[in-house]
Order: sequence, then structure tokens, then C-alpha cells
Amino acid sequence: MISVIKSGLFDTVQDLGRYGYQRFGVVAGGVMDPFSHRVANLLVGNEEDAATLEMTLVGPVLLFEEDTVIAICGGDLIPMIADDPVPKWKPVFIRNGSELQFGAAKTGSRAYLAVSGGFDAPVVLGSRSTYVKAGLGGMDGRALRKGDVLCFGAVSKLAELIKGKLESGTPIHAADWRVTPKLLPDLSGTYEIQVMRGRQYELFDEESQYRFWNETFTVSSQSDRMGYRTTGPTLRLKEPKEMVSEAVTYGSIQVPPDGSPIILAADRQTTGGYPKIGQLSSIDFSKLAQAKAGDRLLFKEVTIEESQQYLAKREMDLKMLRAAIRNRFK
Repeated sequence: MISVIKSGLFDTVQDLGRYGYQRFGVVAGGVMDPFSHRVANLLVGNEEDAATLEMTLVGPVLLFEEDTVIAICGGDLIPMIADDPVPKWKPVFIRNGSELQFGAAKTGSRAYLAVSGGFDAPVVLGSRSTYVKAGLGGMDGRALRKGDVLCFGAVSKLAELIKGKLESGTPIHAADWRVTPKLLPDLSGTYEIQVMRGRQYELFDEESQYRFWNETFTVSSQSDRMGYRTTGPTLRLKEPKEMVSEAVTYGSIQVPPDGSPIILAADRQTTGGYPKIGQLSSIDFSKLAQAKAGDRLLFKEVTIEESQQYLAKREMDLKMLRAAIRNRFK
């Protein structure tokens, strides 16, 4: 188990989400960066939907009360044990009594901590994910606080093999390999995000359509897990139109009357009544999740077929990573 010595800015237990209840108004939630979450779980021998700790912008200080294997993926929140940096994107053995400290984000904005067995939070409506606004899941439905204790779940046979290979008398011992950088998103400069045309794309005037694809938008400080507000080009409809609310999903880009797009994220509402000019390709949810206030977004148009091809390649890459890990530790 882990004791929270100091909480970060916003640390929550998350998994891949709470699906099947949106018709009742229950949001899907789950991790903001599914790719980093899934890879972190694979590296420690978990199933991909095991609960991880999502840390935002400034991370916590955690005391390990038992030996375990961890993996940290996503943005760089400068993880340290004593004066030693803890490597990311690889499995790392952590000895009982070690204090893991995170700092402020150096690159990206969210990091994911996976532990062997996952975090054993209560399952609420089929998920361990924390949804703070409704007080569901995770640690009593809220962000972590000083004094909280996080317990681990049952460890898989693969996780036991990984631990056996890495176990050491030192506070930390990392594997001598890591996930290839070719699989990792670029977290520097302007984030180029792949977007498909939204259901109401044709309702926007030609100037707005041009500006949407050719000008940059800036992430607003008002952004959160529910959605990313942007500043920059103003988008307008050809003529005013009243819409009936309809379903929305992660990555739906709505344009309210002020003309500044809002990109819906993990804790989005279940329906929305603003026109949608675009829909993020799921391949780039992880890029969006790592953008912070002041970062710039550039939308690149892709078709549904192209988006499906990119997703299929990503899934094949993850399948190959999963197989490589199993072969290394069998």
C-alpha cells in the first residue's frame, strides 16, 4: 500500500471509464490520457483497465509501505526518490519505505502511476474511476488528501515475474529497457491534433471553416477534466440556429455563442446543445490531455477512414508491446 504524505494539485484514481450509464445522465469519466494509462499498466503486468493514479500539473509525495513494481507514463512531473530521478516509460522496482516525490510538470500536464495489481478502489457502476462532481469512485469520490492510504489489488502472474526479475536491495531498480520513443506523443511546441468534421460543420461560414483549420487556438486557464476552453479565432454560424441537445463524446468540439471552441474531455456532460464543428480523432486524446493553459492547438483535418487507420496502427503497436513484455518475462 501507499500512504499520501503530501497531496498534489489534483490526484485521482482513474481507470478507462464508467460506460453504459450515460442514458441515465452518468458521465463516462475515466483517464484523460488513455494511451499513457494503458502503457503504464502493461509495463507492470496489469490488465489495461486496472486503476492508476492520475496526477495533474503538480504531483504528490507518496510513501511505499511494501515492495512493488511501478511505471510512470505521460507528462514529466519530475519523479524522484531521495536525489535519484525515477525513469519513466519502464517498469521500476520500489522498495518498502521509499518516498516517491513528484514536482511541477516539466513537459505535458498529466502523469500516470501504475502499481502491480492496480489500485484497489471500490467499483461503482462498473468502474473505479473518480468523478468528483458526483462523489463517485476512487478515494471517496474525491481527489487525494494528506493521510490517505491507497491499497493494491491482486497481483497477476506476469506482475510477479516482473517483480522477481527487478527485485533489488536498493530503494529503486529500473529495467534496462523502455518503451520506444517512436510510440510516444510529442509534448513540445504546438500540439497538432487530428480532427474530423463535426455534425454541424456545414453550418459554419466559410471564413470560420478556414480559420478552424489554418489558425492556432490557445488552451484557456478555465480548462479542466470536463472540457478545454480555447481562445483565439472566433467562429461563426452562417445564420443563427436553435439546436436540440444531442449526444456528445470525448473530443466533441462545440462552439458556443461567443465563438470560442470548447473541446469536451473525459468528464464531459452526456448531451450538448451547441453546434459541433469537429470531432477529435481518438488517436490524439492523449495529446489533448497533456496540453495545459497557454499551449497552442492546431487542428489537422482527417477523414473517418484515416482516423480508423491511425487507431488500428496504435492498437497494433500496443499489441506488440504487450507481447514483447510477456516474452521478456516469461
